[in-house]
Amino acid sequence: MSYTAETKPHAVFTPYPLQGHINPLFKLAKLLHLKGFHITFVHTEYNYRRFLNSKGPDALDELPDFRFETIPDGLPPSDGDVSQDIPSLCDSLRKNFLQPFRDLLARLNHSATTPPVTCLVSDCFVTFPIQAAHELGIPVLLLSPLSAAAFWGFMHYRTLVDRGIIPLKEESYLTNGYLDTKVDCIPGLQNYRLKDLPDFLRTTDPNDFMLHFFIEVAEKVPSASAVAFNTFHELERDAINALPSMFPSLYSIGPFPSFLDQSPHKQVPSLGSNLWKEDTGCLDWLESKEPRSVVYVNFGSITVMSAEQLLEFAWGLANSKKPFLWIIRPDLVIGGSVILSSEFVNETRDRSLIASWCPQEQVLNHPSIGVFLTHCGWNSTTESICAGVPMLCWPFFADQPTNCRYICNEWEIGMEIDTNAKREELEKLVNELMVGEKGKKMGQKTMELKKKAEEETRPGGGSYMNLDKLIKEVLLKQTTLE
Repeated sequence: MSYTAETKPHAVFTPYPLQGHINPLFKLAKLLHLKGFHITFVHTEYNYRRFLNSKGPDALDELPDFRFETIPDGLPPSDGDVSQDIPSLCDSLRKNFLQPFRDLLARLNHSATTPPVTCLVSDCFVTFPIQAAHELGIPVLLLSPLSAAAFWGFMHYRTLVDRGIIPLKEESYLTNGYLDTKVDCIPGLQNYRLKDLPDFLRTTDPNDFMLHFFIEVAEKVPSASAVAFNTFHELERDAINALPSMFPSLYSIGPFPSFLDQSPHKQVPSLGSNLWKEDTGCLDWLESKEPRSVVYVNFGSITVMSAEQLLEFAWGLANSKKPFLWIIRPDLVIGGSVILSSEFVNETRDRSLIASWCPQEQVLNHPSIGVFLTHCGWNSTTESICAGVPMLCWPFFADQPTNCRYICNEWEIGMEIDTNAKREELEKLVNELMVGEKGKKMGQKTMELKKKAEEETRPGGGSYMNLDKLIKEVLLKQTTLE
């Protein structure tokens, strides 16, 4: 598609202000930019400062039609470099974001240098753009940063409350086997247990803030123009087939990593969305390693653990005798700094590298990576599939138990580590996945999914055609003011 500067469609993107939510919206923004859209990407002031610190102030100079704007997050000022508190963000999203967002849209629409805003694209957990879009009479697309199955689980929290399944009756229900209860009231999620659903439902408080936040979100999502998913039909067939009962305008348009790998980048440089400064030295280190020999360890941007858990992971990796690249954020350990003993450092010096953050997709696609030890966030899951790398799974919270179920049970491309991970178990699983027979089969299955992802996202593939349909049927559609 080609447009003049005046007729260019203009999409305004609003992610939930956390790294794992920013990434998929940023990738979709790049895809729409390649299709001829003018892009405005809206960060909170806090995250934009982190973004500039990680990239450098000159990183954005070359992009006249891919711009960044900010709105305040309504939280106390901070110069931190960590993910903000999720309940606080959710509460502020409901109370403080709509008016600054309206003001931003008005400013964009009266700018002499940008085309008028023609559509909004928002994270599905950021619902205030729905109201703004209705007021302006323009379409609004919600993108789920989660798998279709996890999103579908969130959408049924109200059903689970109405049936008395949640909240839990007492704390003992977390450990007495109740979470193994089969859930038969969510179409498309067969043989699911409570423990397989997004874990915000694991509360005993009927007034739990997060539980009610997601119920409120679920009530608003259907009033958007359409919902899109960073997935493809064959990956989550049952969930995707069930979703149209609630969302008739539905598009599976992923996985984004495969899409972007196969797209000509033209003017868009390989601009990343990381809020932490990336250590690219790890790529040089990987060059010295044998193919499929390295364990890549990254628990994402939110996961935290105790010092004891960190120690078990450290010695499990050390005892496996395999080379490993471990990403350890400054805030990974609860209430303190990361301290690894000199004994561990000496034991692993010749075969380990520890970094604070990295360009994950480049790492996963490096030939030396054999296994990904992951928290099972959806971005990490799709990136691992697109790189053909099997996974060791240690889900921490939110949608990660659902993704872990798919990785280990449905697709059979990974193994789960017990929540209370022990070094002996980790050593055994690393070796099984790296050199065992099960590991070889899982590696083959992961490569098969990688090929399917590539087929879906190249011209003629299902996701490729769905993206074109989404643009024509939703984003370029002129609506009228109600």
